[in-house]
Amino acid sequence: MNFLAHIYLSFDDKEITLGNFFADHIRGNKFGHLPIKIQKGILLHREIDTFTDSHPTVRKSSKRLHKNYSHYSRVIVDIYYDHFLAKNWSDYSEVPLDEYVENFYNLLEDNYDVLPMATKRMMPYMMADNWLLNYANLAGINNVLHGMNRRTKNKSKMNFAILDLEEHYTEFENEFTSFFEELITFSNQKFISLCED
Repeated sequence: MNFLAHIYLSFDDKEITLGNFFADHIRGNKFGHLPIKIQKGILLHREIDTFTDSHPTVRKSSKRLHKNYSHYSRVIVDIYYDHFLAKNWSDYSEVPLDEYVENFYNLLEDNYDVLPMATKRMMPYMMADNWLLNYANLAGINNVLHGMNRRTKNKSKMNFAILDLEEHYTEFENEFTSFFEELITFSNQKFISLCED
């Protein structure tokens, strides 16, 4: 899953949210210096990724893209799924998305000192272009896909993936909806067990 999903699947625990958000910027087990709950957020992130990567519905979404994007298809699906989460946000949260996102940006700023360097470098771009809020519209997703393509030095051709999303929009949305219900249940169980340890 992509950024918005990982933040959401932290169940409003601030330290878990931080770890779950920036876990991809932490290599291996090099996080023992962080507060315990942030460490648990990193572990939760990894559990979510493992569950997601092996799920048949996610693989079905990914397979639809594989011919054009090869191993980048999984990354594209993560971005698509964040779009559907943002677009249908009111189905999952009583807090409006703009308010939720603003609260998250404030959390990052309040905890700037503990953020990995890669997260600190990314933050200004993320906030200036308001990635999380703009996931809700196709123009925002198009911008993200173009940015990802630039990061791969145009090898991924992800800038064309907006066309695949538009062509198979209903299928991707239905797959997201059925999968995300299972992911919420799984993540909540992992969250509880991690917080009990």
